Amino acid sequence: MLSRTEAIQLFADPDLLGIGMAADTLRRRLHPEGVVTYIIDRNINYTNVCTEYCTFCAFYRPLGHQESYVLPLDTVFEKIQETLDLGGTGVLMQGGLHPDLKIEWYEDLLRAIKRRFPAVWLHCFSSPEILNIAEVGGLSLRDAIARLRDAGLDSIPGGGAEILDDEVRRRISRLKCTSAEWIEVHRVAHSVGLRTTATMMFGCGETIEQRMNHLDAVRRLQQETGGFTAFIPWTFQRENTPLGRSVPQEATAVEYLKTLAISRLYLEDVLNIQSSWVTQGLKTCQLGLRFGANDTGSIMIEENVVSAAGAHHRASEEELRRLIRDAGFIPKQRDTLYRTYFLN
Repeated sequence: MLSRTEAIQLFADPDLLGIGMAADTLRRRLHPEGVVTYIIDRNINYTNVCTEYCTFCAFYRPLGHQESYVLPLDTVFEKIQETLDLGGTGVLMQGGLHPDLKIEWYEDLLRAIKRRFPAVWLHCFSSPEILNIAEVGGLSLRDAIARLRDAGLDSIPGGGAEILDDEVRRRISRLKCTSAEWIEVHRVAHSVGLRTTATMMFGCGETIEQRMNHLDAVRRLQQETGGFTAFIPWTFQRENTPLGRSVPQEATAVEYLKTLAISRLYLEDVLNIQSSWVTQGLKTCQLGLRFGANDTGSIMIEENVVSAAGAHHRASEEELRRLIRDAGFIPKQRDTLYRTYFLN
């Protein structure tokens, strides 16, 4: 397994193709069947009210703002029904950190969805949201996660990680949870039987050492619990954000591909690595399939957070299947746990 020192040396290595080939070799060993997956699901942002004021976010609104909202249940049902009509299998539901929504509100939401749509997979609530739910309700983290699980929560997304280095977090999201708190949410989730994903938003002015701190944190927890289904690195989108004024240039495609490949090599225990078309566009996403990635993520029926920050790429199922085939792979639809039992 790649050491931290070796990974740092790779970040400085100009041989992009050589790094990509090494990652592709490992990808072939982990996924010898030659399949690249995608999912049909939807991001439902149930509220944009947030108390954290992260400098990289253009989506949130303060409580009481004229543009703030909490989606009514009927609207959530409509969005889920449309997702299912399009062949979707689940929803990724995330919002801001609302100071007034108690855990009973979230339990009622989950139960209502499961009553109406018993087969839909609920991949919901980032670590900061879950910590906020526990805090508002005066609950332990374990009790909060267990109650959400019992109400219908199926798995937890990796949002809110950004860079798992507290110096970076104090600079870009000083009110948000610490690195250790983010990790603890996932550790506890894994211990009560929930699988989760890990993400990394890079290119926000962090050093390579700080980026490696993030990869180290994910690798250590995966070696401890085995609970991460996938790792999804993506780049900071600077348009429309306060942080964008101090980060004058976004990460290039070369930096993205190198980071993607090193992530594949360093996180050998994480089976799935996703190539991002949402932030990188379809062509770079396709190249990522030869830099260690085995998944292209969702067709993203709806997405509001990253698009608010300036990402405007779109993809249909046909486009994802074509780019997968043209890269030399077999496209297969998957579910949230990366099971590919669909007959296409």
